[in-house]
Amino acid sequence: MAEPETSSSNNNKNNNNNKNNIPIEIVSDEEMALIEAAYASVTSSSIFARSLSSCCTSSTPSSSPRLHNTSLSINSITLLSKRKISSSSCGDIEDTLRHVNSPKKPAVSDSFLRRFRKRRALSVTDLTSTEWCPKQMEFSLLLGGKKVNQFMKAGIARHAKLEAEVITRVEVKVQSQEDRWALKLLNFINGVNQLLFEGLTRELPIIGFADDIWMIGVIDEVRMPLTENDHNPILIDTKTRARDTLPAEPQRRNGRLQLMCYKYMWDNLVADNFPSKSFFTYFGLNPHSILCEDLKVISADSGFSAVTLDDVVRYYRNTFTMLSPANDQLLLRYEYQKDHSLLCEDKFAYDSKWLKDQIHSCLEFWLGEREAAYVHEDERWKCRFCQYAPVCPVNTDDSKEMSANTSNDSKAKEN
Repeated sequence: MAEPETSSSNNNKNNNNNKNNIPIEIVSDEEMALIEAAYASVTSSSIFARSLSSCCTSSTPSSSPRLHNTSLSINSITLLSKRKISSSSCGDIEDTLRHVNSPKKPAVSDSFLRRFRKRRALSVTDLTSTEWCPKQMEFSLLLGGKKVNQFMKAGIARHAKLEAEVITRVEVKVQSQEDRWALKLLNFINGVNQLLFEGLTRELPIIGFADDIWMIGVIDEVRMPLTENDHNPILIDTKTRARDTLPAEPQRRNGRLQLMCYKYMWDNLVADNFPSKSFFTYFGLNPHSILCEDLKVISADSGFSAVTLDDVVRYYRNTFTMLSPANDQLLLRYEYQKDHSLLCEDKFAYDSKWLKDQIHSCLEFWLGEREAAYVHEDERWKCRFCQYAPVCPVNTDDSKEMSANTSNDSKAKEN
């Protein structure tokens, strides 16, 4: 996914002048989840599965990176599927803005999780977007529609090409919600088969239960270590950038949060923390639902015979018994879109305490335990790239006065 430039860029003024000239299109918040978290919500009756040929047959290094390859290949993300969003009247928007900008604390019973993610998993993208700017996340939920520009599309196309290097997708005609979930789980199972046989997989969907919340995401790339004594898979994520500049610390921090979330989910599943009954109940699924014929064939090709969704869930859990916890060293790669050159690598250690603090803070927003906070003053450069800036109180004189009053109140309490 392409990232916005930061205030450290020498071309900020030009960027601001040209920003309105960049072709954009409006997509829903759910659509953005499809871009960055491919399996957050599948609405089509015709969706895609991994071809088993990539997992069960060998391939040459020129067509697929191999275990002995010393370079770390970059990730890919799924193609954008275009859908229309419903429009709102001016009156509806004004009412929504009054609600968004109200200082009243949201009620737990009216939480964003219940309103917008009911019977849906919270995606890792939901968490990272909340960390980036809680107020922007709130606006996107209530107003809908995020802008996708040409640079983001270029990043999507690049990642799709990289995905195609190691994964062949085949169309599957699903017939029920149970089929859709079974396909997600089967795609994970086949991805793990590819990881164990070839040492590499990309676009690996992961579904897990953490902090009493169902979470879903797509790991860009997973590699097995090159050393024989190390069996802990390495999680990798790649960000493409429109300019050949290094990412600012808030951008790196957001990327680190994403990868740490994936490791957290991975390790929970390895520890067999997947409550099946809760899974069926939360998503309103019938465990005894008979799979469509396409999925029966896919499961048979995967090495087991599945007739119902419950059969697939049991095999999903069993698959993790073959795996070790993810490596504590995580890798972020930043690539220049124009020529695909590597700008930098950010290799960092997993920090369990920091991650849990971040998740807790984000969940407070989603569970209605706190109102959406504005981005920190040191990071207000983000507002230049936010489509909701014109209606956000942080950019008005009233908000500045409000921030000053809040600061004075804090100092008075300290004294």
